[in-house]
Amino acid sequence: MILISGGSGSGKSAYAEECIVRMSQGCSRYYLATMQVYGEEGRKKVERHKKLRQGKGFITIESPKDVGRVEKTGNNKLAVLLECVSNLTANEMFGSSFGTELEPGRRTEALAEKICADIAKIDEAADFFAVITNEVGSDGEMYEKEILEYIRLLGLVNCRLAKMASEVVEVVYGIPVMKKGAEV
Repeated sequence: MILISGGSGSGKSAYAEECIVRMSQGCSRYYLATMQVYGEEGRKKVERHKKLRQGKGFITIESPKDVGRVEKTGNNKLAVLLECVSNLTANEMFGSSFGTELEPGRRTEALAEKICADIAKIDEAADFFAVITNEVGSDGEMYEKEILEYIRLLGLVNCRLAKMASEVVEVVYGIPVMKKGAEV
């Protein structure tokens, strides 16, 4: 698994797609989209991303939650691009009843475990796997308690995914900066 992080508009998606296309010759390519589309801005973002992927052989699967249902069938090679962990985390936290019986801190831990276990299932099934996430919460802003808990959850998930990944790349201004892996 390669974990690709960076700020909004940093070029993460383009870099991830480039990696998948370069590394997955002979593979079936899947784009696992986690964004729940709300409003015109969301629709425009989805259309922009679809245009960027056009002609690259991706089959798009919309999966805003429970991404661990992907299974490898037969001998065909599988390349998966999951975009993006921050959307997936928000969907699991705010749009699911998973762990709601737990106290908030324990729910956050349980959600982190679930999200990472789901992603690990994809990693096990895929021959090549790129995961996109975001850097959030480092802007120095003060947020309400619920958003702070989301930032904490995403931080937990990102840390665990970084440990699982063979490579971690931060994309800054379109430039990939290796944080973990062969080129570090």
